[in-house]
Amino acid sequence: MTQSYKQIQKQIETLQRQAENLRKQEVDGVVARIKVAIAHYGLTPEQLGFGATAGSVKAKAGKTAPTRSTKYSDGQGNSWSGIGKRPYWLRDALNAGRALEEFATAASSSGASSAKKLNKSKKRKSKVVYRDEAGHTWSGMGPRPRWLKEALDAGKTLEEMTA
Repeated sequence: MTQSYKQIQKQIETLQRQAENLRKQEVDGVVARIKVAIAHYGLTPEQLGFGATAGSVKAKAGKTAPTRSTKYSDGQGNSWSGIGKRPYWLRDALNAGRALEEFATAASSSGASSAKKLNKSKKRKSKVVYRDEAGHTWSGMGPRPRWLKEALDAGKTLEEMTA
């Protein structure tokens, strides 16, 4: 006996409804058991991994989470640090004709320039320490370049190549 496409589709729908009902019953049972355990042991949301504090994140990851200041905010609780993809609330506002500058916070305008200055002051200028006749240079930092390895293999010393 062959079945029609409609009959098979109806059977599939019936089985999906049955599966969803069974899943709901199982989930309800699991949730009930979890609630009993939470009440019995007096567990807090932090202990269960909800509302994690910086200390618990640090313990899990082994390093501190970076603190990012809010650069953009809409005044309705939505904010963005300026790192990563733009959030939907900001994308929608920009598509509606608003400008990104409208959402800039006071901390972002004054703090960004001082942060950039701070980063520039921390950079180290590398000095050229080693040089060959062809004009190749190496600061002595990082792996040795091929031209230096070849010169050393040919019998030159690092002292002969100091600038």
